[in-house]
Amino acid sequence: MKTEEFMSERSRIAQQAFDLALPVVEGLGIDLVDAEYKKEGSSYYLRLFIDKRGGIGIDDCELVSKAVDSIFDKELHADPDYFEVSSPGLTRPLTSPSDFKRHEGEEVEASFYRPVNGTKHFTGIIKGVFDDKVLFESEGVPCEVPFDVIASAKRTIKF
Repeated sequence: MKTEEFMSERSRIAQQAFDLALPVVEGLGIDLVDAEYKKEGSSYYLRLFIDKRGGIGIDDCELVSKAVDSIFDKELHADPDYFEVSSPGLTRPLTSPSDFKRHEGEEVEASFYRPVNGTKHFTGIIKGVFDDKVLFESEGVPCEVPFDVIASAKRTIKF
């Protein structure tokens, strides 16, 4: 695996914000999942998406916002109209090894670029995450899938 965010593409400003925020957010014991910088209407928004095992609350968002705001004021090569910190949401795709690790033990639906064990679509539990692959289990049968074969994956939400 060459990059942590193997299915993510960011703008230059979003990548800079991600890089500046990453050590600060990790120091708070929270995972920085993604960053985006985009124009909506006449305003520019900078958003950080954070997560942790068990989920994110408003206090976590406020903590991260306060921790990185002054860094962005000094070092970010942009001046967004709005800065937000948010949970990535329940249905956000898993895009990195750390996403899969954070959701170990949970069920996911995955699609593959090529067949794995005879199928390109899979529903199963994340049993383990390794340097270059994920170990899933479905109906008691283990299935190892390299990250570069995973086209998409998202958590299965049951109510």
